Amino acid sequence: MAVPARTCGASRPGPARTARPWPGCGPQPGPGARRPLSLLLPSLLLLPLLAAPGASAYSFPQQHTMQHWARRLEQEVDGVMRIFGGVQQLREIYKDNRNLFEVQENEPQKLVEKVAGDIESLLDRKVQALKRLADAAENFQKAHRWQDNIKEEDILYYDAKADAELDDPESEDVERGSKASTLTLDFIEDPNFKNKVNYSYTAVQIPTDIYKGSTVILNELNWTEALENVFIENRRQDPTLLWQVFGSATGVTRYYPAAPWRAPKKIDLYDVRRRPWYIQGASSPKDMVIIVDVSGSVSGLTLKLMKTSVCEMLDTLSDDDYVNVASFNEKAQPVSCFTHLVQANVRNKKVFKEAVQGMVAKGTTGYKAGFEYAFDQLQNSNITRANCNKMIMMFTDGGEDRVQDVFEKYNWPNRTVRVFTFSVGQHNYDVTPLQWMACANKGYYFEIPSIGAIRINTQEYLDVLGRPMVLAGKEAKQVQWTNVYEDALGLGLVVTGTLPVFNLTQDGPGEKKNQLILGVMGIDVALNDIKRLTPNYTLGANGYVFAIDLNGYVLLHPNLKPQTTNFREPVTLDFLDAELEDENKEEIRRSMIDGNKGHKQIRTLVKSLDERYIDEVIRNYTWVPIRSTNYSLGLVLPPYSTFYLQANLSDQILQVKLPISKLKDFEFLLPSSFESEGHVFIAPREYCKDLNASDNNTEFLKNFIELMEKVTPDSKQCNNFLLHNLILDTGITQQLVERVWRDQDLNTYSLLAVFAATDGGITRVFPNKAAEDWTENPEPFNASFYRRSLDNYGYVFKPPHQDTLLRPLELENDTVGVLVSTAVELSLGGRTLRPAVVGVKLDLEAWAEKFKVLASNRTHQDQPQKCGPSSHCEMDCEVNNEDLLCVLIDDGGFLVLSNQNHQWDQVGRFFSEVDANLMLALYNNSFYTRKESYDYQAACAPQPPGNLGAAPRGVFVPTIADFLNLAWWTSAAAWSLFQQLLYGLIYHSWFQADPAEAEGSSETRESSCVMKQTQYYFGSVNASYNAIIDCGNCSRLFHAQRLTNTNLLFVVAEKPLCSQCEAGRLLQKETHSDGPEQCELVQRPRYRRGPHICFDYNATEDTSDCGRGASFPPSLGVLVSLQLLLLLGLPPRPQPQVHAHASRRL
Repeated sequence: MAVPARTCGASRPGPARTARPWPGCGPQPGPGARRPLSLLLPSLLLLPLLAAPGASAYSFPQQHTMQHWARRLEQEVDGVMRIFGGVQQLREIYKDNRNLFEVQENEPQKLVEKVAGDIESLLDRKVQALKRLADAAENFQKAHRWQDNIKEEDILYYDAKADAELDDPESEDVERGSKASTLTLDFIEDPNFKNKVNYSYTAVQIPTDIYKGSTVILNELNWTEALENVFIENRRQDPTLLWQVFGSATGVTRYYPAAPWRAPKKIDLYDVRRRPWYIQGASSPKDMVIIVDVSGSVSGLTLKLMKTSVCEMLDTLSDDDYVNVASFNEKAQPVSCFTHLVQANVRNKKVFKEAVQGMVAKGTTGYKAGFEYAFDQLQNSNITRANCNKMIMMFTDGGEDRVQDVFEKYNWPNRTVRVFTFSVGQHNYDVTPLQWMACANKGYYFEIPSIGAIRINTQEYLDVLGRPMVLAGKEAKQVQWTNVYEDALGLGLVVTGTLPVFNLTQDGPGEKKNQLILGVMGIDVALNDIKRLTPNYTLGANGYVFAIDLNGYVLLHPNLKPQTTNFREPVTLDFLDAELEDENKEEIRRSMIDGNKGHKQIRTLVKSLDERYIDEVIRNYTWVPIRSTNYSLGLVLPPYSTFYLQANLSDQILQVKLPISKLKDFEFLLPSSFESEGHVFIAPREYCKDLNASDNNTEFLKNFIELMEKVTPDSKQCNNFLLHNLILDTGITQQLVERVWRDQDLNTYSLLAVFAATDGGITRVFPNKAAEDWTENPEPFNASFYRRSLDNYGYVFKPPHQDTLLRPLELENDTVGVLVSTAVELSLGGRTLRPAVVGVKLDLEAWAEKFKVLASNRTHQDQPQKCGPSSHCEMDCEVNNEDLLCVLIDDGGFLVLSNQNHQWDQVGRFFSEVDANLMLALYNNSFYTRKESYDYQAACAPQPPGNLGAAPRGVFVPTIADFLNLAWWTSAAAWSLFQQLLYGLIYHSWFQADPAEAEGSSETRESSCVMKQTQYYFGSVNASYNAIIDCGNCSRLFHAQRLTNTNLLFVVAEKPLCSQCEAGRLLQKETHSDGPEQCELVQRPRYRRGPHICFDYNATEDTSDCGRGASFPPSLGVLVSLQLLLLLGLPPRPQPQVHAHASRRL
C-alpha cells in the first residue's frame, strides 16, 4: 500500500511517494565538511527500498534508469555536433587546401631568447640617452654661477600648470601676478604620447607647496634650461623616445617634450620626489624603523601632526625598502600586528597607516625604550630585509634625555644606523638633545611646526642617504629600471630607467667634494612598446609572454590590467597573483628572480577569460633573463600551440600589383555574400598601419574592405602574416558553409545558429540573421568559448551570462541560446595543432523541452508513460516535473537546462542561487571543488565619508573660552593655529575640505581595491551515484552523473518540500575584500631579491651638516601683527621654503 508523500507543514498535492525510513533531522554538513564517497554507502543501501514490488505509486528513479537517460543526452548532443558542428568535415577541408598553408613551429627557447634580446636592445637605447642627459646635467650645474639677486622676470620658461592656474581665479599665482616669466606655446596632438606636445621646448612643473619665486628655485630653473638642447638631440638620435624627465632634489620637474600638466581640478599634490621612479633612483634600499613618541605631552594637534608625518614618511618608501612602525612612552610596542621589518609594499603600508591613526597619547617619554626597540628590529637577521641603508626615524615633541648609553651599546663606533629626529609641533622645549642624537649618528634633525612643513621635511632625508652614492662617483652611476607605474601625463603604464645626477662642484681649491644629489634623470618606456616586441598571434589564443622583476612583480602579463588610473602608487602585481598560485609556479618565479634560464612543463589551473570557470591544463614554461636589466622574460605555451598555420597564397597571387580585394577568397568577406554564406566577423587586429580601428565590427570590416581595394598583397605597410591568414580562413570557413551548413535545416534540431572561429581571426555565424544576437567577442583570442574549447576535450557548453543584480532573461521577447563548442584538432605529418573551434547555438526553450523527453520513460516519440492505479512506475523528468527536479549544470556550477519552466529565465545563474540546498550537497559530495583567489587590480567606489562634513582637515578649533583667555593667545596652540591659517590663505590646497578636494578627481571617484573571486570546477568524482540530503522529514534524494565528452553534470533530485535545511548558500560572485590577512602573510614572505648594488657608507662622508633649529618662540608682538594681517586680508609675500640643507645654495 502506497504511503502519502512526506510533508513538512502543509502537504502538497500530487502523486504519492513511496514510504522510506528517514534519518533523524539534523543540520546538513556545512561548506567545509566535504563528505567522501565511502560515507554515502549507507544512503545508497536505502535506495532499493524505494521501489518495492507492487507499490502503486511513483518512486524515485533507479540508478540504472538515470544512467540510461544520461546516455540518451550524451548521444543527442554528440549526434547534433557531428551533423552540424562539422569537425570532421573541417579537418578534410584543411587537408584539401594543404597547398595554401605551411605548418610552422614555435621553438620556445629560441623565441624567448630573441624577445629578451629585442627588449634589451630597446632599453639599451634609452640607457645611452639617459647617460648623455646625466653627464650634461652635471656639467651644466658645475658651470652655473649662483645668483643671489635673481628675479622671476629674469627666467623665461613654460610653466606646465600655467593654463590650469589661469583657469582657476583662486590660484595663488594669479593673485601674485607672476605670469611674466611664463612662455605661451602651441601644441599638436601626438598619439605616441596620448597628449598634446611641443617638440621645441621643455615644460616645468613645480609642486604646489613650493614658492616658485624663491632664489633656490629660480637658480634651478636657470641652469636646467640648458638641458632642453640635450633632450632635443636625444630625440633626433632616437625618435622612439617618450618622456625625458629631470626630477630635481628641490622639487622642480623639467620634462620634454613640453605638454600641459594634467592636474586635478582642486588639488595637485604631485611632487616628483615622491614618484616611484625618483625614490628608486635617488638612494639605495632602506631598512627603516619609525618610532613615535606617544607620551602624555603629545596630544591634540601635535599628535595629529605626528600621525600625518608618519603616513607621509611611509609614502617615501618603495618596494625595495623594509619598514616597521612603533610607538613609545615608558615602553615601546609596534603600532600594528607586524612584529618585525616588513616590505614597504602598498598593502603593508596601508596596514601601517590605518594602525597609526589609533595611536593614543599617555604616560611619560622614554627615549631609551623607543631606541632599544628600533635597534633590536634592525639587528634581527632572521628575516628578509633590504640589508643596505639602516635608519631610525623618531617623531617627538621634545625631551631632555640623549640616551647616549643606547647609542654606545648599539651603534658606536661604526655608526651603521643613521638616526633622524623630528621635532613636531610648536613648543618651548630645548631641541639640543634631538639635534645631538641626529648629529652623533650620521643623521639629520628636522622641525615640523605645522602641517605645511610635513611633506618637505619627511622627504629631505633622501638627500642624506644620497651622500655615499654621490661620493662613490662613477661606481654609483648605474641605470635602474623601475616597477610598473601609471604615468602622470597620461602615457599609461610605463617603466622608467633612472640615473642619479650628482653635484660635482667644490667650494674652493682643495675643498671636499660636494656630496649632494642634484636629482634623478628618467626616461619612460611604455609597456605597449615592449609588448610590440613579443609574438602575438603565432602563440595561439592561450600562449603568452610575461616578464617579472626582482620583487616577482609582473612587467608584462596578459592579466596585468589595473582598473584605476592616476594613482600615486606603483602597480605591484605579483606573478603568483597574476596567475593561480601553485608550487610549480613558485619554483619558476624563484628561478627567474635569480636570473636563471629554465624550462618546465606543468599541470596547473587557469582562470577563464570571463573569470567564471577554472580549467586544469598543461602548460610549458620557458624563461631567460633580460641582460643589463633586473627583469626576466618567460614564455607560456600549451602543447597544442607548438605548431601554427602560416598562409601561403602565392598560387592565388598572380600579379603582385593587384589589390588584395582581387584574391579569390576575398569576396566571402563582403557583406553582399553574408545572406548565402553566413555573417563574418573579423578580429580587430592591426592588419595594416593605415587601417582605422573601430569598436563596431561592421564599421571595422567596412574600413578593412576599403583599404584592401588599395593595398597589394606584399605591401610594406601591412602585416602579411595576419592578412594572409585572414584570407585563408575566410575561404576555409566558406567551404564549411558549402559542404555542411547550407543544406541542413537548423530548425529540425532546434538550433539558432552554427558557427566557426579560427586562429586567423575569422568568426563565421550561419545563418546571417543569427548575427543580430551574436554577443561573443569578434576577436577569437579574447572570446571565452574559444579559449576554453582549446583547453578542453569534448563539447563545452556556455550558457548566457547572468548577473545576479540584473533582471532575469526575458524569454518572451528574446530567443535565448546556449553555445556548444569544440576544438578542431588537426594532425598533419605527425604535427598536432588546433587552428579552429566550431559549434552550435541551441534554442533554450526547445532544448529544455527536448531535455524533458530525453530524461523520461518514453521509448519513442509516443505519449508520456502513464501510471495506472495498480501499477508501479518510476518518476521521470517529464511527467513528474512537479515532484522531480532535473537539471544540467556546467563545470562552473552554472545552470544550463532545467525541466522546471519557471527556472528557464535563471539559466546562466550560479546554481546555488537557484537551489542552494542541492548545490551545497553537490559540493559536499566532491562533485565540485572551490578555488578562491584575490583580484588586486579592481576599482571600487570610494567609501562615504564619516561625520566630517566639510570641515578643514586636521585643524584645531579653539573654544570661546580659549579666545577669552589671554594666556591662550601666547600659547603654542595659538601660534600653531595662526601659522596654519596663514599657510591656508597662501596655499589653498591644504585648507580645503576633504569633499571639495574630491571634486573632479578621478582618484577619489574610484580607488584601487581588492576583490575576492570564487570559482568552482569539477571535483574528483567521476562516477554516477545517488545520495541523500539528510534533514529528517525534509530530506531529499538526488542522483548526479557527469555526461561523457561534455562539461555537464546531470542532476536528478526530489524537489524540496520545506526549507528548514537551508543550512548555507555557496557564493560565487566577486565580493569586496581586505585580501588575505597581511599579518599572516608577512610571516611567510614571498621570495625576492633586492638590487645588487648598495651605497650606504663612504669613509669620506662629511656628517657635520646635520640640521639646525629654525623655529622661534612665539611673541605677543608677532602674533598681533599676524592677526592684523589676517584681518586686513593682506597675506605677506611668502618667503622661500626653508630647506633642510642650507647648502642647497650652490
